[in-house]
Amino acid sequence: TCKDSKWQCTTDLCHGTCTVYGDGHYITFDGKRYTFDGDCEYTLIRDYCGHANASGTFRVLTENIPCGTTGTTCSKAVRVFLGNKEFKLTDGSYQILHRDEGVDIPYQIWKRGIYMVIEANNGLIVMWDQRTNMFIKLSPNFKGSVCGLCGNYDGNANNDFMLRSQKVVIKPLDFGNDWKESSSCPVAMEIKNPCSNNPYRELWAQKECSIIKSQVFTTCHSQVDPSHFYDACVRDSCACDSGGDRDCLCAAIAAYAQACNEAGTCVAWRTPKICPMFCDYYNPSDECEWHYKPCGAPCMQTCRNPTGQCSSQILALE
Repeated sequence: TCKDSKWQCTTDLCHGTCTVYGDGHYITFDGKRYTFDGDCEYTLIRDYCGHANASGTFRVLTENIPCGTTGTTCSKAVRVFLGNKEFKLTDGSYQILHRDEGVDIPYQIWKRGIYMVIEANNGLIVMWDQRTNMFIKLSPNFKGSVCGLCGNYDGNANNDFMLRSQKVVIKPLDFGNDWKESSSCPVAMEIKNPCSNNPYRELWAQKECSIIKSQVFTTCHSQVDPSHFYDACVRDSCACDSGGDRDCLCAAIAAYAQACNEAGTCVAWRTPKICPMFCDYYNPSDECEWHYKPCGAPCMQTCRNPTGQCSSQILALE
């Protein structure tokens, strides 16, 4: 059973969620966790694999955009190929290109809070926070028929590291390098723990990331294990040693908060001192209509959505 947008139990099959966050952290549709960070454009998911290599309808690509001198990812560029259209998402905006191949697949695209969302009628939903965090939701109709860095969505996490040839490997590096879009991209190598390279930042990172394991997120701890998110937070915060350190920290905490939201627990964790979100800045001087909410209304009637109707699969996003 699943839960709809109002967290009521249903008998529908669950949509799968692939999470990509921070400096190369992945949670596949089947729950496989790994870290892979390469300087290239990579295939996150596509629905043409193996013998069906030419009969797919969608493909999602992502490219890391580093900052500073450490190569740490500070934002992403995303490309979504959907039927006869290509969506380019970057710098908080999007561009739609029409292609000569593929069928027309109805879709909607809008901004929900800090997220940009593409929802296609074929069962694909892409949610991007316009920085480093992405969530891809996929209809159960695609179970076992997709491939890429998000895994094959067959319910078995042990075979998620499947190459284009459908051979299963053990190492994340072998898996990630196989899904490069261009053979001219450099081969990603094993990266030393950034806290070892920057030991002077480790205590600071541990202190700041401890909010994930603190009372603030107590209601979520039984729903989503904080350990992996805490470790990723410390790693990323150590890596951001040339500016943007708060961005890396806040992106890591936000990834855990969104995982909590996915599990049905909304946590109000931001404060004026901890990763603030100053929506009230946009209020007119004599009015008060903009407000920050950790999990906004899942559906609203807006200029971009005049009908006020939305998919039950889109969460109450931050």
